[in-house]
Amino acid sequence: MSMKTALSRSRGPLVLVLALAMVLAACGSSDKSSSTKEQSKVSAPGVSDSEIDFAAFGTNSNNPLGTCVLDCYVDGVNAYFAWRNSEGGIYGRKLKLTKTLDDQLGQNQQKALEILSANDTFASFAAGQLATGWVEFAKKNVPLYVWNIWPNEFQHPNIFGDAGAICITCSNRSIGEVVKIAGAKKIASLGYGVSDNSKQCAVSNGKMINDYSAQLGGAKTVYVNENLDFGLANGVGPEVTAMKKAGVDLVVQCIDLNGAKTVSQEMSRQGMGDVPMYHANTYDQDFVKAAGDLFVGDYVGVSFRPFESSAGGNNLATFKEWMQKTGSKITEISMRGWVGADEAYTGLKLAGSNFTQAKVIEASNSGKMDRYTAGGLLAPIDWTRQHKAPTPEDRYTNGNRPDCFALVQVQKDRTFKVVGGSPDKPWVCFDPQKTGWNDPTPMNFK
Repeated sequence: MSMKTALSRSRGPLVLVLALAMVLAACGSSDKSSSTKEQSKVSAPGVSDSEIDFAAFGTNSNNPLGTCVLDCYVDGVNAYFAWRNSEGGIYGRKLKLTKTLDDQLGQNQQKALEILSANDTFASFAAGQLATGWVEFAKKNVPLYVWNIWPNEFQHPNIFGDAGAICITCSNRSIGEVVKIAGAKKIASLGYGVSDNSKQCAVSNGKMINDYSAQLGGAKTVYVNENLDFGLANGVGPEVTAMKKAGVDLVVQCIDLNGAKTVSQEMSRQGMGDVPMYHANTYDQDFVKAAGDLFVGDYVGVSFRPFESSAGGNNLATFKEWMQKTGSKITEISMRGWVGADEAYTGLKLAGSNFTQAKVIEASNSGKMDRYTAGGLLAPIDWTRQHKAPTPEDRYTNGNRPDCFALVQVQKDRTFKVVGGSPDKPWVCFDPQKTGWNDPTPMNFK
């Protein structure tokens, strides 16, 4: 997760720094219609009679969070391509990732320019902690599929993520539902001062809880600190002491997973170990298990179909199958790579056998991708309008329809369990036409 966007995920995609119909054959199903087998001469970068080549760039080395980013994202892309290629590829061509560049954290723009200047790949994937190179693809109108931790940096028609653009200043009703599920009455909200997104997130969450206090059983925000130092090098002893004094029984945070661990450790040290926390970015099975009992009872937001949900009628089982077949580890980031690859495939399929880069972009933004779910792995995205960030005033026009999130809770054995919804209906969805509080509905998408 990026330093700037640690909690954007809770707002549809992710907010720091982190909607209802079926996807038909044109949106990520395993359909083998003749149109995908038909081959015609195509004059486009990276396209030959036998394959369509892609590039990927993003962060491997120098990642301050120490997490797997580009390599894991690429695992998902390659697993998806292996699945589609086993069916014959598309238009008689195999999908192939031929170039992967590490931006070493600070060279995102340079690597983007390197890919574009070579002009030997059809489209690219991006999974980096920074997004300084994305605009270069916009300038050239080249398709780009991204790990969307910078959800408002892709307001260009050629850039597609695993979520639409978000409203940072809108009330985040998913947090209210967490408060209800936890039965909390006194809430603390935390964010980083170095990030406007994180800071706004912490303030907005605190305000939302107070605004809907009557609907949340009288819950109140009793402590807000939106000015934590990134990395928490000096610890959070005084902050946790203040939360304890205020009687906090739920912590809602807009920080990264390492920061959340530091806060949890201090809470445990001060006798607050039984107070749950809401995480937007800790859907990491290995990280949670390695922490022992530290996160037991905590809630974690998930912006895609949780791995613990049912796999019937959607592509979750296919994802797991091909991750195993390619010898790749199932992670949050690999799922995002899989989704990016599905968006690329879907765009090609919609563009037709005489595809070009421009046709893929145009087709992806057509009404045929106004209910995109990656085969039931996402709540619906409407790419005819969700490149533009919504505001509180036009939230329904440009935002998620419906407004959904998935929630899991860390169990005693340090595994995750779907809560709020159910394994069959893992999404908890609000009516976006209602601006005030409304009780959400568990939903499922295919």
